[in-house]
Amino acid sequence: MKKRILLGGCAAILLAIAACIGGSLYLIDYALRPERQETDLQTAIKEECGNYPFITPWIDSLITHKALRDTFITADDGCALHAFYVYAARPTRKTALLIHGYGGQATGMLPIGYMYNRSLDYNILLPDLRRAGQSGGEAIQMGWLDRLDVKQWIDTAPSLFGDSLRIVVHGVSMGGATTMMVSGEKLPEYVDCFVDDCGYTSVWDEFRKELKTQFHLPPFPLLHMASWLCERKYGWNFREASALEQVRKCKKPMMFIHGADDDYVPTWMVYPLYNAKPEPKTLWIVPDTEHADSYHNYPEEYTERVGKFVKEYMK
Repeated sequence: MKKRILLGGCAAILLAIAACIGGSLYLIDYALRPERQETDLQTAIKEECGNYPFITPWIDSLITHKALRDTFITADDGCALHAFYVYAARPTRKTALLIHGYGGQATGMLPIGYMYNRSLDYNILLPDLRRAGQSGGEAIQMGWLDRLDVKQWIDTAPSLFGDSLRIVVHGVSMGGATTMMVSGEKLPEYVDCFVDDCGYTSVWDEFRKELKTQFHLPPFPLLHMASWLCERKYGWNFREASALEQVRKCKKPMMFIHGADDDYVPTWMVYPLYNAKPEPKTLWIVPDTEHADSYHNYPEEYTERVGKFVKEYMK
């Protein structure tokens, strides 16, 4: 009898472990390997122009004059990485490196590109992160591995825009987290400042929030197991992928932007990020604004505030 109970208990434990591993593998695939949407350039541009009609003449001009150009680099692990770039209307060393969000691609940053290129007269560089657009990659890396790719784009930028360039890195959503993650790395002197628009504190915090809101599940044990499996498979875990810890090391200026009504990357996340960042820094909580809609809702004020920030710190 005792033997049967023991065997039954062992079987139940093994089933629970198997279910946890299976659920964790599903979670990783769900989050990091969603079905890839193959969107051609014309369709992607049309979608951005539909959401931001005022950028249409600028886009049309870029296409007509073949000013939206492609470039590729190879990451250290052999992954092919793609970016678009556009020169300013007149020669300048001011350059904005613009990082898109989760599930998006470089074209999603064209509205912010319009702000920098058309309104502020900057060169712009718009990378496709891994598993996005024309870049390769087995999985979305949530900004953590992407920070090294962005660093490589920073190193590549002088070959596109000249050795005297100055750079601001500006990201939205996952791109905002990527921006903060790269800000804690050792970077060339020509990187002057950063703009984070609605980035998360860490992958752990964002996935914990999504696990609760989408699946109504606590973090233990699935998130712990998924983080461990992610490290085995992709070389990083959810806790180490921390924008919060990276901004602590950033001594260069950073502007934080977050919608007051954001519940996808909850607004509360911006406060520990802002508090952790050493001076100089500035914070704008955008009223009546949900996730990643700050520029859409307030394009003129967004341009004015960002323009003032970069003008102060771009050397």
